[in-house]
Amino acid sequence: MKKIIAIVGMPGAGKTEAANIFKELDFPILRFGDQTDLGLKELGKDLTEKNERWYREKLREELGMAAYAIKIKPRIDKVLKKSDRVVLDGLYSWEEYIYLRKLFPQLILFCVYARPKIRYSRLVDRNHRRLDFKSARTRDMAELENLNKGGPIAIADYLIKNEGTLKELEKKVVKFIHCEKK
Repeated sequence: MKKIIAIVGMPGAGKTEAANIFKELDFPILRFGDQTDLGLKELGKDLTEKNERWYREKLREELGMAAYAIKIKPRIDKVLKKSDRVVLDGLYSWEEYIYLRKLFPQLILFCVYARPKIRYSRLVDRNHRRLDFKSARTRDMAELENLNKGGPIAIADYLIKNEGTLKELEKKVVKFIHCEKK
């Protein structure tokens, strides 16, 4: 059976780090956020924070809250023609989950969790899309209220707490993979 694992979690929890570990273990990875880059490139627009926000809002206005799932579906199909598994980095909304679950009943939600204080510290320190504590809290609230992000996190099939080292995260991802093989 084909295996589709969607990584969910709040900003700074370690979703991309977990995706990188899956990638090192030869799992094909598809990022939901790549659609923004692809869409802006198609429109001939620069990759700026303002353009990215504009594109995300425009896409969701046109296609609804499942927009990114709708856009990523052909890429999932393409990967599944060559592989029996794929990891989706960054599923956000409840509507994305519902849309993909209807098409792929085997979809597994893999939640990466860290307490806000730890996530906000990571967001302050990271090199890209850096946020201060106040902005990180505001982003949390916006994602929960405007993107319906809480649902997929709440019903995740598997949850790992990522408040330690990268090596500890790697051990937890490997443990998950071994559990899923059984």
